[in-house]
Amino acid sequence: MIMSRSEARSDADTVSAGPLVDRLLGGLPADAVLTDPDVTASYAHDMASFCPAGRPAAVVLPRTVEQVQHVMRTATELRVPVVPQGARTGLSGAANATDGCIVLSLTRMDRILEISPVDRIAVVEPGVVNAALSRAVGEHGLSYPPDPSSWETCTIGGNIGTASGGLCCVKYGVTAEYVLGLDVVLADGRLMSTGRRTAKGVAGYDLTRLFVGSEGSLGIVVRAVLALRPKPPAQLVLAAEFSSGAAACDAVCRIMAGGHVPSLLELMDRTTVKAVNDMARMGLPESTEALLLAAFDTTDPAADLAAVGALCEAAGATQVVPAEDAAESELLLQARRMSLPALEAVRGTTMIDDVCVPRSGIGELIDGVERISEKYRLTIGVVAHAGDGNTHPTVCFDATDAEESRRARESFDEIMALGLELGGTITGEHGVGVLKREWLARELGPVGVEMQRAVKKVFDPLDILNPGKLF
Repeated sequence: MIMSRSEARSDADTVSAGPLVDRLLGGLPADAVLTDPDVTASYAHDMASFCPAGRPAAVVLPRTVEQVQHVMRTATELRVPVVPQGARTGLSGAANATDGCIVLSLTRMDRILEISPVDRIAVVEPGVVNAALSRAVGEHGLSYPPDPSSWETCTIGGNIGTASGGLCCVKYGVTAEYVLGLDVVLADGRLMSTGRRTAKGVAGYDLTRLFVGSEGSLGIVVRAVLALRPKPPAQLVLAAEFSSGAAACDAVCRIMAGGHVPSLLELMDRTTVKAVNDMARMGLPESTEALLLAAFDTTDPAADLAAVGALCEAAGATQVVPAEDAAESELLLQARRMSLPALEAVRGTTMIDDVCVPRSGIGELIDGVERISEKYRLTIGVVAHAGDGNTHPTVCFDATDAEESRRARESFDEIMALGLELGGTITGEHGVGVLKREWLARELGPVGVEMQRAVKKVFDPLDILNPGKLF
């Protein structure tokens, strides 16, 4: 519901947020403040399972930096927590509301402010959708490489908040490597600029990197200067079948040790391949234990695919099929992009893990996940950005079955423990949020947690920015 200021006042007795709403409306248009409980409830959480979410007092949708500053000044004066949000496609509960908070949705701040082909930068607001930016810079012969699976709906601000990755990370890197500078509204409403728009710059501490991945716990990103790259040629994809996960992982190691630089190197286990076939009838080879997809966007991708195909055969591939053109390549990539929806269809609900291990440990992780699957009597499919060791073991379960849900949660935790044992990390691109909060402490250790909390206190002494996340 969109409220006028008079309506907000008359509703104060029932919402118990009347003073807050009045203050917000003092610097915001009426259509920017939502208080109807049925509407605000739809903003209460992201896409993660097993993450508690509270009831927001109000949802605010600003369009300008000044409006964001007004929200933060109001929140500081009234000591009200603020939960920043993008498109809520996250998978860790980082955008989940807390009781009585202001949900600050930045989706209306969606302007691309500048594209500079000479400087190879784009300046954008946080609500710009990733795919929209990619298409806009493509018209200038440029590309913005980070491409999360949700790129058609996720926002740049959300990508920055969770330091998200994507399919092309093996060659082009993750979001953090493309954020040159930020404008950030601090907890008290002050506006701070970090970083630069130049190709080089090392002045002072790198506060820009500090904000990337901070999940809105240090400040509200209202503008970003992003690095762009020349638009690469169309990529060609190769599919290789293996009779074991170990053989597929051996191929990954051979490819990377051989100095090859694929634009994509993805792995799907047999459970995932079957799920995709069941949902889309794509005709993928269900006899395979692991399917490896490799792509190159070089000037001679066919030659690169031939070299990688030979390495796959040396590692024991039972079949190697290079795509002949862009259309065949896109069909193979479509199968990979369908992995998560297909696994969700297996039992209705999924928990998508995000452990990242050294490339040399991918095989051990996959074998361990299979043991965990058998132990907990659950379907767990594995898809992986194999080129950088970032795996997504996906636990499939029936959320209406309490016992199965319990086993799902326990298996999820056991997978994270396995990742740490293999020298990895609990999250490669989804973030910590609520879902992995206790595991962050295990990974960082007590001294690491103490230092990170100290940093948080400098930027947010009242602990009003996304409280309860990370720590």
